Amino acid sequence: MSSAAETVHPRAETYAEFAALVGALAHEIRNPLSTIRLNMELLAEDFENTDPQSPTKHRDRRAKAKIELVREECDRLQKLLGDFLDFARQESLTLEPGSLNVEIDQLLDFFAPRAHEANVELVRYLDPELPMVRLDRETFRSALLNLLINAVQAMDAGGQLVVRTRPSGLGVAIELIDNGQGMSEETLAKVFRAFYTTKQGGSGLGLPTARKIVEAHGGTIDIESAPGRGTKVTIWLPAPPRLPTAGARTALPSP
Repeated sequence: MSSAAETVHPRAETYAEFAALVGALAHEIRNPLSTIRLNMELLAEDFENTDPQSPTKHRDRRAKAKIELVREECDRLQKLLGDFLDFARQESLTLEPGSLNVEIDQLLDFFAPRAHEANVELVRYLDPELPMVRLDRETFRSALLNLLINAVQAMDAGGQLVVRTRPSGLGVAIELIDNGQGMSEETLAKVFRAFYTTKQGGSGLGLPTARKIVEAHGGTIDIESAPGRGTKVTIWLPAPPRLPTAGARTALPSP
């Protein structure tokens, strides 16, 4: 009789092959796309040097506008391919003990100029007694950064973004609370669907990728929102019981 592991393994292998195939296809598309964009830039430079007194100046102006449109579409497709590769990639996370508060503090310091430019105030409530967690720092930061960007984009006229950490059950919770435009129930029900987006030029892969990363950490992500009342994103991560609090200076216990 086949074991459960033997039943699951072919499916995982099939997914890995599919992800590799899709990733290779995306790379193959990206290469000629980069060539197209480069040649559009060179062509635009040729039109920059056109004599303003030339009888063809109006035609050249129209041609330059079309070139710029192609460049913008190339940029959009390159971003979409990048987001898609991030979503399709099967990563083996390297989880190491760390302070979630330190990671968030550093990320918010990095993100502060962008928030300031959007007239968004960042408010931090980071619990000093927060237990340590196991993180793949780079991938988790990328997920959190995407959520911060979404929150700022939801506040067209500026506002306030609260970032809070707290112990929660056998783990820790991170809350991102904005006072932006919020989402309807219909939109909220679809936000984790791949390629679903309400943003102009968005790929619809940011939130699905963020959820994938959080779940790879053994955590969960939940979103509450209502039109005109803002949005609250809650990430829960498990905290191994043998790890000390982030503020503790004691060494990790021996295995």
